[in-house]
Amino acid sequence: MSAHKPLVILGAGGHAKVLLSLVQSAGFDVLGVCDPVLADQAGGQWRGISILGGDSALDALDPGSIELVNGLGQLVGGTVRQKVFKRLSARGFRFPVLVHPRAWVDSTASLGEGVQIMAGVIIQADVVIGANSIINTCAGIDHDCRLGEDVHVAPGATLCGSVQVENAAFIGSGATVIQGLKVGTEAVVGAGATLTRNLEARQVLFGPAGRKKDAPKED
Repeated sequence: MSAHKPLVILGAGGHAKVLLSLVQSAGFDVLGVCDPVLADQAGGQWRGISILGGDSALDALDPGSIELVNGLGQLVGGTVRQKVFKRLSARGFRFPVLVHPRAWVDSTASLGEGVQIMAGVIIQADVVIGANSIINTCAGIDHDCRLGEDVHVAPGATLCGSVQVENAAFIGSGATVIQGLKVGTEAVVGAGATLTRNLEARQVLFGPAGRKKDAPKED
């Protein structure tokens, strides 16, 4: 039996599917899923777990008895995931740190509330990762990196040693950030790009030539 509180997954999209697999592999008990898209299917099943309803289903749950899994993905410029985390945290709900059994996290690493570490990830010595961040499948975070809150490191990306990533930045799939560089708040390192100079807040690095532009912003 799990020593953790039962979990409720928020969202039923692709990111939520991956997280359901993670928490089941890690031995958590899953009470059910909440998603507005599934509201009219309350009492049914989604991928073998109970559908609790839409967002209003959380009103019937005791924040002291369960914990939440933020199953909303993080796209470039998106803020919904951040807003949900902050709103429900303010209501007293907690979000556990989730580490896939097939990830490797050094014992000296520090992971903030709600951090999600997917399968195949490697987190090296003295790494710090802020709350509500996603380190996605097979990404690598090397020694002494400092990541802020709401960061998404996409599948296969690599942060070399002592990289600093500010809040809500996005590191695209297969991207590489060279040792000691800084990625600013809400900046984006595009998929497959290699960052060789600091990237300022809300700037985007994309393409093989390392071109830059302003990052999009969700209203």
